[in-house]
Amino acid sequence: MDYASQLIDKFQRKSARVAVLGMGYVGLPFATVFASAGFNVTGIDPIQEKMEMLNRGESYILDVPSEQVKRLHMEGKLRGTSDYSVLKDIDAVAICVPTPLRHTGDPDLSFIISAAEGIAPYVHPGMVVVLESSTYPGTTRELVLPTLTEKSGLKIGEELFLAFSPERVDPGRKDWTTKNTPKVVGGMTATCTEVASAWYSQALDTVVPVSSTEVAEMAKLLENTFRMINIGFVNELTLMCDRLGVDVWEVIDAASTKPFGFMRFNPGPGLGGHCIPIDPMYLSWKMRSLNYTARFIELASEINTNMPRFVLGKVQDALNDHQKSLKGSSVLVLGAAYKPDIDDLRESPAIDVIRLLQQKGARVSYHDPYIPRIKEEDWEIESVADMMHAVEDADCVVIVTNHKTYDYGEIMKRAKLIVDTRNALGSLGRGSDKVVRL
Repeated sequence: MDYASQLIDKFQRKSARVAVLGMGYVGLPFATVFASAGFNVTGIDPIQEKMEMLNRGESYILDVPSEQVKRLHMEGKLRGTSDYSVLKDIDAVAICVPTPLRHTGDPDLSFIISAAEGIAPYVHPGMVVVLESSTYPGTTRELVLPTLTEKSGLKIGEELFLAFSPERVDPGRKDWTTKNTPKVVGGMTATCTEVASAWYSQALDTVVPVSSTEVAEMAKLLENTFRMINIGFVNELTLMCDRLGVDVWEVIDAASTKPFGFMRFNPGPGLGGHCIPIDPMYLSWKMRSLNYTARFIELASEINTNMPRFVLGKVQDALNDHQKSLKGSSVLVLGAAYKPDIDDLRESPAIDVIRLLQQKGARVSYHDPYIPRIKEEDWEIESVADMMHAVEDADCVVIVTNHKTYDYGEIMKRAKLIVDTRNALGSLGRGSDKVVRL
């Protein structure tokens, strides 16, 4: 039986039943795009609360409107469950689970392993599985493939189809979305690539087939390693300009006028988000197992990791110049999300900045319009209710995330002292005796 042709036909007719395993920042947008394209999509996630919200027609992610979720649910195109057994009737599965780092810096593949083990009892002839989670080259072949085939005995490329397609979600972005961002797809075999590409091309604007899962895995790591290293470089440039007494923002603005051969990267208080700080370390870890040191990655990681401490020094020096000690001073951190205008706290440098300030004895508060509470393993802090009142009361305001909702002109007027790590104040802060820029 030609299962590949049958699957491709189902995709073209939109009759294939789709499941998305892991319904977070990647999975929910993915599910809504395919449901909007006409597929019946089942979201699977162990967090029952999220699935209950989905089945009430409510979104829990800022990028996906609740109106869209409600409409798709009412049309019978989108539903959620925590029951893996629904997979027995599913034709296509996308694995969109997180891939964090352990405290040791090693990859935590437990979510991928758990997902593959959850699928394994229900794999059947005529099913395609695509791993979307960012990981090191070889993961699909070395971990997912054996888990899916060991007990089933299904032949890859003939009965069961397996591929890797790296997610390219950029939370908060409106111009490039899940639908119109080109999608790289690499299968275990040429037929696997063909089947997975046929599925994705029914809902996504552009599909880019490559020769193997390893190429697709490596492509994602290249994308994020490129950004991580260049951010690390411009952060080190910030350290050099600080020693030289040169305004790094003016330097970058000047260099950016060159119409060729220069790509702008901005410094900041650290590196956040699920992908850019994490993915390169997967590659570095993999290369260490092959007795190779990824020197650019290691150095950039070291620089980026130390930026919150550099911010701490800036706050300490700024307060000192105003005859105040950091210990006992009131410090307000503006912005907690890892980048502007989103509600994503993952790997945010704001957490490190807050904790370092607290360790030095500062009385720290924070405000973020998108994140009402920060809860870590051993501490918790709530966003202040009256932001402008907190600005006026603070001995120092530290701008960590440059949300567009902030009225920076008014903040500038009311604050006693500002450390601006994002150049959020722009020309307002340049030359002001109460503004210290990174």
